[in-house]
Amino acid sequence: MGVLSSHAKRYGIELNGVQLERFQLYLDELWGWNQKINLTGLRNKESMLVELFLDSLIPAPFLPREGRMLDVGSGAGFPGVPLKIHNPRLETDLLEINAKRVSFLRHIIRLMKLEGVRVIRGRIEKEGGMLHPDGYHIITARALAPLPQTVGWCAPFLRQGGILVGFLGARAGEDLKESREVFEKHGLMLEREHPYSLPGKRSERSSVILRREEQGMRIRRKQREASFP
Repeated sequence: MGVLSSHAKRYGIELNGVQLERFQLYLDELWGWNQKINLTGLRNKESMLVELFLDSLIPAPFLPREGRMLDVGSGAGFPGVPLKIHNPRLETDLLEINAKRVSFLRHIIRLMKLEGVRVIRGRIEKEGGMLHPDGYHIITARALAPLPQTVGWCAPFLRQGGILVGFLGARAGEDLKESREVFEKHGLMLEREHPYSLPGKRSERSSVILRREEQGMRIRRKQREASFP
């Protein structure tokens, strides 16, 4: 796990001994299960460390330290499980439809002895009744759907002031422009766009933080915008 630790430091992310032990256990289990069922298309451990674990952690420095987090379309746990390992105080729900991946998630959560994690089998567009009734402070979605669709599905479950974390590729600028109307519809503002590239990868990626404005702030912003021709 020294490789993950050194890479993470480049992005302002510190990992302690307990966290690194959990990541090692996670990697070993992911590798073993992936030989039997298709959890990820990556076929070597180094790629898993960089393209799954490290990539999931990139937004960590910009996230609240406490609150409720929902990871939508969690798959084998990305980015929700790495973010939970990094910040164990986040009460976390992992939403995933595939039964085999749900089994893996429940297994790895037990094995790592992570507390405050629920694994929910379902889809965001159908299983709203199973989610927290008061909404979430953080919602994450990685490789779920095009950005406008992701926003449309996830924004209704955000608390006012909550943030939606998206993971975009080289077309991040175009994706954001194409999503302006849906941002406005759901009361979201782009708070941060964080471009980065992963070790050994040339293509640029972006993690984006979208904040759901509190109603009073949104009204005041619209009043300011209306006062300028």
